[in-house]
Amino acid sequence: MISINEIILRLVVATILGGLIGLERESKNRPAGLRTHILVSLGSCLLMLVSMYGFENGDPARLAAQVVSGIGFLGAGTILRDGNDISGLTTAASIWVSGGIGLAIGNGYYMGGAITSVIVLFSLVSLGFFERQIFVSKYKILQLECIERIGLLGEIGTVIAKNNITIKDIKISRKDDYDESTLEMIVTLTLNIAKNFSGELLSDQLYRIQGVKKVVWNDNFNS
Repeated sequence: MISINEIILRLVVATILGGLIGLERESKNRPAGLRTHILVSLGSCLLMLVSMYGFENGDPARLAAQVVSGIGFLGAGTILRDGNDISGLTTAASIWVSGGIGLAIGNGYYMGGAITSVIVLFSLVSLGFFERQIFVSKYKILQLECIERIGLLGEIGTVIAKNNITIKDIKISRKDDYDESTLEMIVTLTLNIAKNFSGELLSDQLYRIQGVKKVVWNDNFNS
């Protein structure tokens, strides 16, 4: 039986490593963030400790296998599908690997858990930047300053669809100087469009929608 200090150390390390991954997901507004990843990593660590030291003749591998398969159901809850677009796969994978990290730490395999955490964080943060650079010609960012009203987003989506453009992501935020009397909001769209597409035509169509005040493309297009 290991000491109480060693048990506490393993649980704390699992919490920290899972929390670091969750913090990155939280910063990007993903469905599973800081608390979810901490709980998955911590719970996996605890179950590994129980399987190793909670029974006289226990088999750690059997319980660990059940943890890995059980986390799959939790990860599936973060996957969202909208038509042909699927989101949440990265978050589901990060939950799954957090469970693996928790099992590693619970087993006392600190080096493997720590190295895995570093690689996961590098993949989520740095590789995301490289992906955006690689696909910069494919995905364009469109930002709309609008007056909030019922049906506005639906009309924007209809105009974009008529131009055979796919919406890959949408975010809605308030302006820094938000005034409740005007109900101004900012709609940021990530669009999948052809290289030879002209942004001016779409901009003109969007300006005709009631409530759209300003249309701003990224530096590849001008409105």
